[in-house]
Amino acid sequence: MKNRLDLSQLYNTVFEEHQDVLKKTRNECYADIMAMHLCWLSAIRSGRKILFFGNGGSASDCQHLATELTVRFRKNRSPISAVALTTDSSALTAIGNDMGFENLFSRQLEAIGELGDIAVGISTSGKSANVIKGLEIARKKGMKPVGFTGCGGGEIRELANPLIVVPSYSTARIQEMHILIGQCLCEALEIDLGLV
Repeated sequence: MKNRLDLSQLYNTVFEEHQDVLKKTRNECYADIMAMHLCWLSAIRSGRKILFFGNGGSASDCQHLATELTVRFRKNRSPISAVALTTDSSALTAIGNDMGFENLFSRQLEAIGELGDIAVGISTSGKSANVIKGLEIARKKGMKPVGFTGCGGGEIRELANPLIVVPSYSTARIQEMHILIGQCLCEALEIDLGLV
């Protein structure tokens, strides 16, 4: 019986933390979310693409969001140009082995990033070296470096604009907000592009 009470307390704590971070994110990040939407919208209307990159759970978010855009979010419609730089195992292992893990995304951005593209770096801490280097290369190539983070923004704060900084230091809560915001952006983009 004690174990069940402990689990009940755990679930209640997690839900309360989630609700608290959700409320703070909604209040503190709204302007940055709207700025991110307008940034994505402008790029897609100009025939550019959105390139996502991040590590671990953030890599999963990259794949999730790129898929929502290239396939569909709510209804069948024309595709939106988006790529997750986290999916090509041959490129990832070759870059990591031959050039170092810190070049994982910058090398791909050098290869396929073009003027006016959106480079979306996702890092819960804002300190991921390969995400930072990717944003630096994006800026040098004339792409638009933007990001999702938490933990006060970290080093990404100096590189990405707009930048959505979830007001939390919990990796789990930050990731929950990232995918929620990302899906909101996907739906808003479909609507503003007149695709649904």
